[in-house]
Amino acid sequence: MEKYKFIEDLTSDVLFEAYGKDLKELFTNAAEALLSVICNIKKVQPKKAEEYLIKADNIEDLMINWLQGIIAIVDTEQKFFSKVEVKEIDKNHIKAKLFGEPITPELGETVVKAVTYYKYKFEKTDEGYKATISLDI
Repeated sequence: MEKYKFIEDLTSDVLFEAYGKDLKELFTNAAEALLSVICNIKKVQPKKAEEYLIKADNIEDLMINWLQGIIAIVDTEQKFFSKVEVKEIDKNHIKAKLFGEPITPELGETVVKAVTYYKYKFEKTDEGYKATISLDI
């Protein structure tokens, strides 16, 4: 089963689908897809871990808050991340560790401004879960 795939590569948006057999895998793969747009995750060293807790009223909003939170963390902490470890997850919260290193120009890819609700879908499938997510770049 694939982790994620990019569907449309528009000039102002990036649209991707993330997959997972369970919520933990889905949220990990969605974060990796987002991070692969922001930075060269193959080159970012997982030197330092940061633990984060993100909350929401439901699972659909949790996905948006999670990815929006990662964008905010990259901006405020000035770090790129290449590894994601989800510690706890339910429909109202996610607790995860992000591993990475300080931002350097050679590791950067595309500045992601926000996660949008454009074509957003969160669904339960026969294999687990699928989320379709759009990024404003």
